[in-house]
Amino acid sequence: MAGLLSGLEQFGLSGLENMDLYEQPKKKEEGEEEAPVMQEQDYLFDKTHTCPICDNEFKTRTIKVGKVRLIGTDPDLRPRYEQVDVLKYDIILCPKCGYAALSRFFKYITSPQAKRIKEAISTKFKPVAEVKDVYTYDEALERYKLTLANAIVKMAKASEKAYICLKTAWLLRGKGESLDITDPEYEARKKEIDDEENEFLRNALDGFLAARQTESFPMCGMDEATVDYVISVTATRFEQYDVASKLVSMIIASPSTNPRMKDKARDLKEHIMKQIRLKNAAKKNE
Repeated sequence: MAGLLSGLEQFGLSGLENMDLYEQPKKKEEGEEEAPVMQEQDYLFDKTHTCPICDNEFKTRTIKVGKVRLIGTDPDLRPRYEQVDVLKYDIILCPKCGYAALSRFFKYITSPQAKRIKEAISTKFKPVAEVKDVYTYDEALERYKLTLANAIVKMAKASEKAYICLKTAWLLRGKGESLDITDPEYEARKKEIDDEENEFLRNALDGFLAARQTESFPMCGMDEATVDYVISVTATRFEQYDVASKLVSMIIASPSTNPRMKDKARDLKEHIMKQIRLKNAAKKNE
């Protein structure tokens, strides 16, 4: 039987006719070390910040841009990366005065907002130690909740507070996924985390709906179609199909929506219609 490369002799390459199509894995030679496995801390570095509230200079753990690899997104656009949950490192917290914000908002604070934070947070805040090699989910969650408290105190826009709630919900989802399913307490712990995630998602939904009525786009770095899509997915989760259907139809009809987002919206609309049919069928059978 002729080989895959038979006939190459006409080009003077008869010596190549018996080459293997698929190279066999190279065996590790004695004494040769395996390539090191990347750990979470390998994707991080210490970045220096100056607090706009108290002028304290401090370092915080930050993701190395370009080092992490995106492997997918959830239906509500929560990003998932290989090896590390980047959401754990999106909060900048001054360890001296307690001012905390998402990285995109940290520098942008008005004098009245700074005054409110000094009075309501800094006067009571207990300084914390920095910098740890990595943050656990619980440590990251504490930082997000302190960030939300700061946003409430400084009377941030509804969109900023909604975005913090959304990202906190995403963080809780990651925490739930990291649980050991062999733990006897797994079911109870998972339910507790899921309930807390839903609480933050509901508040994110309320905040973005309010922001749509009073704020302009882009909103937290998202254009109108992206915000409406996140609202639609979240509204669907809580069976608010009227809200979801209206917004997803607007996304599809808008000439400014990019094709990829329109495809996501069409898939979501189909899912919404299916859920409505199932809900109506269930009511008939009651």
